[in-house]
Amino acid sequence: MERIQSINWERIDWCLADRGMTRDELACEVGIASTTLTKVFEGEVGLTFSQLRKLATFFGRGTLFFLVQGPVDEATAHTAQFRTLANQKPELSARLKLLIERVEHQRTIYLALRDELDPEEMVRFSPPDLAGLSVPEAAQTVRRWLGLADRNDFNSYRAALEACGLLVFQSNGYPGQWQIAKESPILGFSLYDSACPVIFVKKQNSDARQSFTLMHELGHLLLHQTSSIDDESDLHAHAGAEQEANAFAGHLLVPEAFLLSIRDDERPNDVETLDDWLASQRREWGVSGEVILRRLVDVGRLPKAQYVAYRQWWATRELPPKTSGSRAYRNREPKHIFGDGYVRTVLDALNSRRISLTKASTYLDNLKISDLHELERHYAGI
Repeated sequence: MERIQSINWERIDWCLADRGMTRDELACEVGIASTTLTKVFEGEVGLTFSQLRKLATFFGRGTLFFLVQGPVDEATAHTAQFRTLANQKPELSARLKLLIERVEHQRTIYLALRDELDPEEMVRFSPPDLAGLSVPEAAQTVRRWLGLADRNDFNSYRAALEACGLLVFQSNGYPGQWQIAKESPILGFSLYDSACPVIFVKKQNSDARQSFTLMHELGHLLLHQTSSIDDESDLHAHAGAEQEANAFAGHLLVPEAFLLSIRDDERPNDVETLDDWLASQRREWGVSGEVILRRLVDVGRLPKAQYVAYRQWWATRELPPKTSGSRAYRNREPKHIFGDGYVRTVLDALNSRRISLTKASTYLDNLKISDLHELERHYAGI
C-alpha cells in the first residue's frame, strides 16, 4: 500500500500540544499503531491516505494541513469564535475543543450547501433590533420573532429557532464524538455568526433543563452578539452578562402574563411538593419548576428563602439511574444531533445531485448508505 512520505510531523506535534495529548493517546484514538506513529515522527515511514484522513478528521483539519511544509500560523489556526470560548474556559478538555471545531466544520458544510440550493427557499438569520430595550422587552420581542405558541417543549423551541435561521445541535447521550461527557460541567455553547449562529446543547436529564440552556445561549447571541460557553454556575449567575442571559431566558420562557395562571393561595409550604403544585405549567411551557419559581421571586410573589430552600432540596434529591441511550434508530441520529434544518439541507443537496451519496453520508455523521436511505424514507413519510 502506497504511503505518503511528505507528512509534516511538526504539525502533528503542534496539534498534540494544542490538545494536551500524548502520541500514545493519539495512536489509541485514531486506531494507528503507536509504533507506526513513532516511525512517522522519526521520518522512517509515511502514512497511508486512509491513516492521514483519520488523523485529519480527529483534529478537525483537512488532510492538506499535514502536508504543507512550515510551522503552523498560530493567528489563523483557530477561528475567532473558538478562541473566544477557549479564553472563557481555559480548562476546556481536549475533547471539548475538538467538539467545538467539529460544530464549526458542520456549519461550514451547511452554509456551503445552502448557498448552492434555491436561495428563495433558504431561511436567513435576520434577528430583531433589540437596541435600547430592557431585558423583559427584548425577551417579548424575541418571543414574537420566534412565533412561539403558549404550549412548548424542547423540540418546539428548537424548531422555532431553526425556522429563524439558527442551527441548534444537541449532544448524544452515549459516548462518541458528539457527546459532552456526563462528568463535564459544560451545559452548552454558542458560536456567533452574522449569517448563521449555532447553539450546541448538552443532553441533560430533562428536556426542561435543555430548554433553559438553549434560551440562555440565545440570549448571548442576540443581546451580546458574541460566542459563549456555559456551565452550571453560569446558568445561576447573579451578575454581568451571564445574569442578563439568565434573565432573558426566564422572561422568554415564562412571560409575566403566564404567571397569572398560578394560584398563590394553593402554594404548599413543603418545598418537595412545589413541582407538583406547578405540574400543569411545567408541562405546558416545557420548563422546570425552578425557572417558574425564579420568575415568581422576580415579581415578588415568592419569598426568596423558599426558592433557596427548593434549590437546596433539588440539588440533593435522589434520581433513578438513566440509561446512556440506544443506537437502535441509527438512521435518525443526524436529525437528533444536527437538527431538522441541517438534515433537510443535506438531503435536498443529495436529491438535486449536487453532492454524492458518499458525501451525504459523511455530512450526516458517517451514516451507512443503508441508514441514509432509511433516513430519506423517514423524511418522505414512508
